[in-house]
Parts: sequence; C-alpha cells; structure tokens
Amino acid sequence: MRLTSAISAGLLLACALATGASGQTGGSEGLSPTLSAIKSSHVVRLGYRESSPPFSFLDQAGRPIGYSLELCEAIVEEIGVEVDDPDLKIEYVKVTSDDRIDAVLQNKIDLECGSTTANAERAKRVAFSPLMFVAGTKLMVPKASTVSAVTDLKGKTVVVTKGTTNEQAMHAVDKKFSLGLNIVTSPDHEQSFQMLADGKADAFATDDILLYGLIVRHKAQDKFRVTGDYLSYDPYGIMFRKNEPQLSAVVDRTFRKLGSNHDLVPLYNKWFVARLPTGERLNVPISLQLEEAFKAMDDSPGANN
Repeated sequence: MRLTSAISAGLLLACALATGASGQTGGSEGLSPTLSAIKSSHVVRLGYRESSPPFSFLDQAGRPIGYSLELCEAIVEEIGVEVDDPDLKIEYVKVTSDDRIDAVLQNKIDLECGSTTANAERAKRVAFSPLMFVAGTKLMVPKASTVSAVTDLKGKTVVVTKGTTNEQAMHAVDKKFSLGLNIVTSPDHEQSFQMLADGKADAFATDDILLYGLIVRHKAQDKFRVTGDYLSYDPYGIMFRKNEPQLSAVVDRTFRKLGSNHDLVPLYNKWFVARLPTGERLNVPISLQLEEAFKAMDDSPGANN
C-alpha cells in the first residue's frame, strides 16, 4: 500500500499536532488531573472499538485487542512510572466513532485506542499522540460492481460510519463533483459493512486499511474489493484530554522509548503483516512515510545522523 505524495505532504500536519500536544511543558506541582485521578483509582480507562481491525477489535473470546490497544498498554506502563504505581489496572470501555471524542471530553475514558484521525479541527478539543498510522478514505464495492472511481457513484447510495472524517470527505466530494449521492450513516464499521453486504448501499467509504481489515475478517476477498483514489488524508493517533502537559509528555515519552528501542516497526508488523490472533492476515507492509515517522522518534545515540 503506497500513499500519494499529496498525502505524504500531510505528514507535516500530523507532526505539528503531535508536537502541539507534547510540546506543552508543565511546571505544576503534583500531578495533572488525569494522572492524579489514575493515581487515586489505580485504574486507567482505555476506550476501544469493536470492529476496527487490526487497530482495535474483539478476539474470539470477546476481549479487546489490537495495534492501538498495544500502544495504549505501553502508555499505561509509562503512566505507572510517572505516578509511581507499577500495578495499574486497565478498564476497557467500548466507544464508537460517534461518541469517542465525547468519551474523552466527559472523562469517561483516559486514552482512546482506536482508529482516530488526528486533524486540526479535532485538535481544538482533544490532544493526540505522535503519528501511529497513515490512511485515507477509499471505497469498498462488490466485486461485480462497475465502480472504479468516486465519480462512477453519481446518483448512487454510499454508506459511511457516523462521526468519521470519511463522512465529511464524502460530503465534500459529493459537492465538488455534483454527484447527487445518497449518503447514509450507520453506527459502526461492522454495520456499514453489513449494509453493503445486504445490498442497501452501492459502496462503503472509510479508511482503506479498515476496509482491507473488514474484508479479511469476513473472508470476503471474493465478494468485495477496495477501489478509487484517496479522498482524504487521515493520520491516526491515540486521543486523550487536552491541556494536560504532564500527560502529553508521558504519551510522547512512550513513543520515543518505543522508537529508540526499535519496537515500533516490529509492533506494526505483528498486526499488519503477520497472522492476527483471530487467524486472518492483512499482509500490508509499512509505508515509507510511516517508517520515516517512526525513525524520527528514535532518540538513541547516533540515531537520525
């Protein structure tokens, strides 16, 4: 999977957002509100998604697993160091694309570990970790469909998952090309996929990696395909509460430790290249852009010389 040069240029935005979150330095005595609450309760609440493989999904036993959750669990370890409590417990809290930002703002979760795009609009309300993945909106269509580009959808029905950047992208492309799309929403990616499978939509628009994940998860390679140019640029990050410099520093430190220990690429390969715990294999090699972003997090002596 290779992103276009236009998308790679968007990495500058992701870096700016991450720097904005981690660059706030706190001089406060004691712990920030989130860290103080965690120290008191001995619990970190992780928001997870049920159907965003391989980022955040359920295994056969119904337990939350995934790439984003493993990154969050590394952050929890670093929080334990910060609050001097190595035995912090994790509470997993289900969120959806529509309620995940509110879950952070309303203090229902401490870290959101899903497939969330870090963009300037959202950064006004919440903070994001450094870049952990780069995706973009594409289309899933039935194998027999004649659709190969978004302009082939004129007058047709497209399903999007409510509260996603993909929903915004489809409304923008509908307006730009005067397509007269019937854009319908569903609460989660699984239900969006099901609408397409049931013939209630002509295409399902979301991030390409999520489309590949759902096709593999459902063993539907002979039924559906992913098509079209990228319709958006979507850099992913772990989401948490804004204006907490100490928490931002802990999150940033976690990524830099993983980068310096050269753990980020193996972690990527575990979830995107190797066979998943649920038995499927996505086989999506790391993009050059993401590999370079991971190298930039390496603070070890001699790195990036």
